[in-house]
Amino acid sequence: MAMSCSIQRPAASRDPVTFRLLRVSYPGAGGTNMASMQKRLQKELLALQNDPPPGMTLNEKSVQNTITQWIVDMEGAPGTLYEGEKYQLLFKFSGRYPFDSPQVMFTGENIPVHPHVYSNGHICLSILTEDWSPALSVQSVCLSIISMLSSCKEKVEPPSITSHHYITPLPEVAIHRSCVTGDAVWLTG
Repeated sequence: MAMSCSIQRPAASRDPVTFRLLRVSYPGAGGTNMASMQKRLQKELLALQNDPPPGMTLNEKSVQNTITQWIVDMEGAPGTLYEGEKYQLLFKFSGRYPFDSPQVMFTGENIPVHPHVYSNGHICLSILTEDWSPALSVQSVCLSIISMLSSCKEKVEPPSITSHHYITPLPEVAIHRSCVTGDAVWLTG
């Protein structure tokens, strides 16, 4: 993916290699990527505050200092294996959001035992990787996570990294992208 930059050498500078970055733009994202990302996040934040999915509540303190990292408090749905259990989801948004998916993981002391949730809180869910679309939102991710937990028939941990006989750790991104296909799993711990 090509990136275009506009640079300018400051008039007062005598150093020939001193430049000031004026603008960075990514294809498909427009030159005002950061402003559009912040506008989108503000819209989604308001939607989550006003109409949260069942069992989800935005942790207001988490967004006081930054709009790019949220904590969502979650309670297991009634009539499921996780009924009444309390969890926290950490959402992290890059400057390329909504073109790139948010990074979402369980955080805190209580991580659900589930075939697609690793002990370090990482979630194996296709909409967080190859099935992500800018049409999706924080609310749709929350609903997918609720659905994932609610449809679980047995609390079991995902396959262990040792069962695959990996000798050297794989980069997190490679493991994350392939957890959906089953080619690799998250490192635990």
